[in-house]
Amino acid sequence: MSRLIQTLATLAALGLAAGCSSAPETGGASVAAPASTRPADSPFWVDPDSPAARQSRLWRAQGRAEEAGLLQRIAGQPAALWPAGEIDPAPLVGRVARAAKAAGRTALFTAYNIPHRDCGQHSAGGAPDAAAYRQWTGRFADAIGDAKALVVLEPDAVAHIVDGCTPGELHAEREQLLGEAIARFKEQPNTAVYLDAGNPSWITEPQKLVEPLRRAGIDRADGFALNVSNFQTTEDTTRYGKLLSAGLGGKHFVIDTSRNGNGPLPGVWCNPPGRALGTRPTTGTGDPAVDAYLWVKRPGESDGTCAGGPDAGRWWPEYALGLARGAGA
Repeated sequence: MSRLIQTLATLAALGLAAGCSSAPETGGASVAAPASTRPADSPFWVDPDSPAARQSRLWRAQGRAEEAGLLQRIAGQPAALWPAGEIDPAPLVGRVARAAKAAGRTALFTAYNIPHRDCGQHSAGGAPDAAAYRQWTGRFADAIGDAKALVVLEPDAVAHIVDGCTPGELHAEREQLLGEAIARFKEQPNTAVYLDAGNPSWITEPQKLVEPLRRAGIDRADGFALNVSNFQTTEDTTRYGKLLSAGLGGKHFVIDTSRNGNGPLPGVWCNPPGRALGTRPTTGTGDPAVDAYLWVKRPGESDGTCAGGPDAGRWWPEYALGLARGAGA
């Protein structure tokens, strides 16, 4: 039994629970998901007012019933909320955490605001300095409170240390901030934290990640996250994750399956055409090393201004529809 599943079972017994990346544009989240949107095999909270849900309702009102139905393949599944870095995260995080707690579900979040984020590429930005980042993560953690939550911490941050994209003089501060963020989130009694570790097509030798992950505090985290905002197959990612886990003393991991249903398009990572939704979010992975399949990247949100897409993180209904169509029945 995976550690995450064990944790969920323990919380249920206590009555506390039931049953390169792109920064999303964060909108509001409603306070409760209707029962019809709650996957029976997933413990995670579904946002009933996500961009996919709103688009589906709009298209249905316009008589586009087929497209509206297809988008329910996205709208009916839990996906991580990415609070914006340039504003106080507490209002959004607090609303989601309270809604998830009221529903007896686990809130999914991605913390993506490390200084010098994404090396000035599509998702450039992040906190202006270390002090601002500490304040942001503190507010984020406080807002979770005692709700059940899972946080994927800083997509790309460690992999950019390894690939040299982040300048060497920034490595020590970044690793320190990541370690502090893990420790801060783990102060919340029911929060699991998974530190991002890239994907198999990026750092092809997983042992190169071991020491940077250790310096960044992976030992205090629940595990690491793979394939965030990418398209690598679950099979390849699991194989890679087990190699990395072996170098980290058996650490467990989670996999972003939001858009990997057709695997990657060779040579294209930004809004590749012809992709499909992957395995729905669940803790029932059938593999003791893999704690969960998650939709960390919110399907239908752009990777950046490539292939006709809007800015990174902005909702792109046509791409969402393509992902849903590609997933089949």
